[in-house]
This record gives sequence, structure tokens and C-alpha cells, in this order.
Amino acid sequence: MIQSMTGFGKASLQLPTKKITVEVKSLNSKGLDLNVRMPSLYREMELGLRTQISTKLERGKIDFAIYIENTAEQTSTKVNVPVVKYYIAQLKEVNPDADETELMKMAVRMPDTLKTEREEIDEDDWDQIQVIIDEALQNILNFRKDEGESLEKEFNLRIGNIRQYMNDTLALDPERIQAIKDRLQNAISELQVNVDENRFEQELIYYLEKLDITEEKVRLGNHLDYFLETLNGSEANGRKLGFITQEMGREINTMGSKSNHAQMQKLVVMMKDELEKIKEQVLNVL
Repeated sequence: MIQSMTGFGKASLQLPTKKITVEVKSLNSKGLDLNVRMPSLYREMELGLRTQISTKLERGKIDFAIYIENTAEQTSTKVNVPVVKYYIAQLKEVNPDADETELMKMAVRMPDTLKTEREEIDEDDWDQIQVIIDEALQNILNFRKDEGESLEKEFNLRIGNIRQYMNDTLALDPERIQAIKDRLQNAISELQVNVDENRFEQELIYYLEKLDITEEKVRLGNHLDYFLETLNGSEANGRKLGFITQEMGREINTMGSKSNHAQMQKLVVMMKDELEKIKEQVLNVL
């Protein structure tokens, strides 16, 4: 079953002092375009995390983020008391009569008055975070599969429409051939010249062979079958489906240039319209 490259996955975890949220978003892309955002505390885990994500999601423009919300009453950021006292002492030298409260307000705005104690990775915490990372990745995979089911229904509909329009052109083919013969016969009659009937028949056959679209219909039918076969295959392959649509387009274009019949050309335009809708959606296939 095919999968879409578009998806979203999210999972959360409440630890004793903080809430961890993992989000993964994915859009279509020719290759893997991975953007990872995470707190500096866990930055050393990024390389392994990138490998994990690329293995699971394979392709797409992917935004992965880990968010931390502190829920504890205490914080790792503290006032650097010695530095604040030093600033106040210097300010007093500048203005001995200044109010202590005002000096305090000025001092805390100076550089380095706040210090953040560097946290170390807690292995137990990371093990729990890894669980919700797996959960978020599984959620986006499920989203991709659901989107893939919708795409598959769309493709089956469009392929069926193209096949129907192709069959409609088959029904018009005898009428088209007869119209071409009649037009040529009338043109010869209007010239009011004697024509070698055998030579005329030979030239007519040669001309009709150039306008024959039997091969194009056969090849287009094969491409439609191959598209559905690939669609229902065990491995999702958006690139392969894209190549098949290119071949389908070539056959439809050739049929249009050869048809020389108004109603058949309308059917060709309708086939092109269906094919363009397929091409747009194939870009989303993994």
C-alpha cells in the first residue's frame, strides 16, 4: 500500500519537573530534508536521532522538534549574588547618596547577574523521552498510511476515467477513418481529374497508417495496468509512479496529434486533464 509524504505526529510525557512534547511534521520533497530542533541539553543525542528519523520516514521535508516546559517550582537559573553586590558597590562609588532599591534595580540589569546551572542528561529521563519519540514517529506513519489510502482511491478513479475515455476513442475510430476517406474522395472529385484508382488506394492506405493510433492505445493500456500494478505492490514507490505517468503522457499526446477528429480530440483533452490530476498527487507519494 502506498504512503503519503504528508503527515503529522505528536506525543507528550510528564516527568517530575518538566513536560516533554515531541512533534513531527512532514511534507513532500524529492529527497530527505530533515530539520531537527531540540534543547541544547539533548544536543549530543541529535546524530542518533537523525538516523532514527531518516530510517523510519525515508523521504520528505521533515520538521522534528522536542519542546520542554518546566513544571517544577525551582529553576536552574539563579541570581549571581557576588556579581550583583559588586555592581552595587561600584554604583555607590559613582553616587553615594543613591537609593539602595534603585541601585538594586540597576545592578540586576547588568551583564552576568543571572547564571544558569548546566544540567546533565538523565539517562532514565532520556529512555522515557525515547518512548514518546517512537510514539510520535508511529503516529506520523499512521497518518501517512491513512493519507495513502485516500491517494490510492483517487488514483484508481483517475486511471479508470482515462481507460474509459480511451475506450470511447476506440468506438469513434471507424467513424474517424471513414470521415478521412470521404474527405479525400471529395477533394479528388472537386479537382475533376482522372486518378489511378490503384495508386489512390495505396496512397490512402499509407496516409491512414500514419494516422493509426492502435499502437498508442495498446501502449497506453499497458501503462495504465503497470501503474495499478505498482500502486498495489508491496513497496511504495512515488518516483516510479511518476515515471509511468510521463510515459502515459507521451502516448496521450501522440493520440491527440494523430486523431484528426474533433470528438476524439475532446476525449484526448479529458485524458490529459485526468493525467494532470494524477501527476499532482503522485508528488505526495512516498
